[in-house]
Amino acid sequence: MMVDTTVMAAFSLPSPLSTPRLSNFRASSPLFSFHPSTSTSTSTSARRLLILSNNSFSNPCNVNYPFRSASTFLMSSDDSFARSCSSSSSSSSSSSTNSDANYSSPIEEDDDDDDVVGAVLDNDDYDPSPPPLPDRWDVLGLGQAMVDFSGVVDDEFLSRLGLEKGTRKVVNHEERGRVLQAMDGCSYKAAAGGSLSNTLVALARLGGHSIGGPPLNVAMAGSIGGDPLGGFYRTKLRRANVNFLSAPVKDGTTGTVIVLTTSDAQRTMLAYQGTSSYINYDLSMESIISKTNILVVEGYLFEFPDTIKTIKKVCQFARDSGALVAVTASDVTCIERHYDDFWEIMENHADIVFANSDEARAFCHFSSKESPVSSTQYLSHFVPLVSVTDGPRGSYIGIKGEALYIPPSPCVPVDTCGAGDAYASGILYGLLRGASGLKGMGTLAARVASVVVGQQGTRLRVQDAARLAESYGFSVEGSVQADVGSDQISSL
Repeated sequence: MMVDTTVMAAFSLPSPLSTPRLSNFRASSPLFSFHPSTSTSTSTSARRLLILSNNSFSNPCNVNYPFRSASTFLMSSDDSFARSCSSSSSSSSSSSTNSDANYSSPIEEDDDDDDVVGAVLDNDDYDPSPPPLPDRWDVLGLGQAMVDFSGVVDDEFLSRLGLEKGTRKVVNHEERGRVLQAMDGCSYKAAAGGSLSNTLVALARLGGHSIGGPPLNVAMAGSIGGDPLGGFYRTKLRRANVNFLSAPVKDGTTGTVIVLTTSDAQRTMLAYQGTSSYINYDLSMESIISKTNILVVEGYLFEFPDTIKTIKKVCQFARDSGALVAVTASDVTCIERHYDDFWEIMENHADIVFANSDEARAFCHFSSKESPVSSTQYLSHFVPLVSVTDGPRGSYIGIKGEALYIPPSPCVPVDTCGAGDAYASGILYGLLRGASGLKGMGTLAARVASVVVGQQGTRLRVQDAARLAESYGFSVEGSVQADVGSDQISSL
């Protein structure tokens, strides 16, 4: 009866796609297509996430596959990160004519506890000994591959470069080189950055032990250049047991984000997109997706028109291949600029949406006065599983027009960056490990987020991940099954 009531209530909701400019798209929620025979989905063979009436759920992703550990690459700390190179010999030269490569600042270890910091791989041998790959991927992330440089500077440094404190600015190749040269002599960190990579690394670390099943196989696809920074990005992820599967773009330049933090904790960010904003759809990507259980698409990719076309093709193929599709909201302004594109993907393809309370309201066109409960409930009429975080106030999991409250996990906050990324990893881990209830899965996600908030840096540490996985061991039996041939949430 609960499901029937929810379905009837959903009929009164206007779909974000039921507008004149989008009338060619399916205007009804997946919830409307309650009976398979009346479904208007074009991919009727795809599996969908099943939410059961007793706040448990059914999903097709509890099958894990043999894990083969990734090779480790040690790097010399004598070399610089962004040095220009056209061959192996030139990359080892101590001088460079490239404006963004003439710095040799001391490099601190990044947030990955098990990483060895140093130089990137040469252009010609970015992948000299690729590790054996598993037969299937539990999670594949599609996102921006960008190297983060972070350092502490003073106000005078920003003034000298003409930078406005606390802003985010997109820079070109020359501007990036000018800033990196100015950082010569400063102490800074370099890491394989990005919101999605934070989630994938945390998931790989949570699933890196045979607790509740075999170790999880986690991968990422995106766009990196055939430059030293591209090799650095690939190597850093591999050392965290996340395989970067996309081949480098020949003569391409890997994107970077320079984060300059002043003593008042304000961050000034300079983003150089490089090749990270262009992701092409090809047969190799199809091959990867066909072996994937959950595809996670990073919302920042919606900023790029050509990449949006790739996202649509990827999500459709993932659905046709039986994979679950998850979408991260990423940013309110990104949602506002590409509202229709987000909703086309969410209504037609998404099984899971990750958002914070502001992003969820932006999806719903709700005012800031609206409770996150309302936006969670609304979104869950259109997407089977909705995850909405609300900072220190807790979080919500939305299913079938209802919102389940998850209390925050107590902690002393140190750095809130990466909290949402960590939370998403907990949800994905629960799905893959066959969590039998939404409450337990949400509690784990909140705990993972609190651990990251209570430390400096955005990455879940190896020892913390092992402890969390041990504490929240899930049984993989009895709670998961595939929903084949339907496009709806249903009760069993």
